[in-house]
Amino acid sequence: MPKSRPPYPAEFRQQIVELAEAGRSPQELPREFGPTSQTIVNWLAQAARDAGKPLPGKEGLSSTERAELAKLRRENRQLKMERDILAKATAWFARRSEGSTSNSSNS
Repeated sequence: MPKSRPPYPAEFRQQIVELAEAGRSPQELPREFGPTSQTIVNWLAQAARDAGKPLPGKEGLSSTERAELAKLRRENRQLKMERDILAKATAWFARRSEGSTSNSSNS
């Protein structure tokens, strides 16, 4: 099982991206700074998407789009939960009113 570590700070990622864009190779940066070369390549691809110029084969969502998607998924989950609660409440009130109408009509 791979080791898990906290994410690198955004400032650190940005500095590594700037070094790579200035000409340093993603293969040489890990020796000095720690993240794997694949991690650095991923950061470069994300920075390109955020700049509106995705690298070939690395298309995807920008950070803004990814954040909006996460927000919309949370809202969708909340709305589904609220809908389910309202459906259960409606069913409960319908059963309760059916029981009270049948009792009052027999009086």
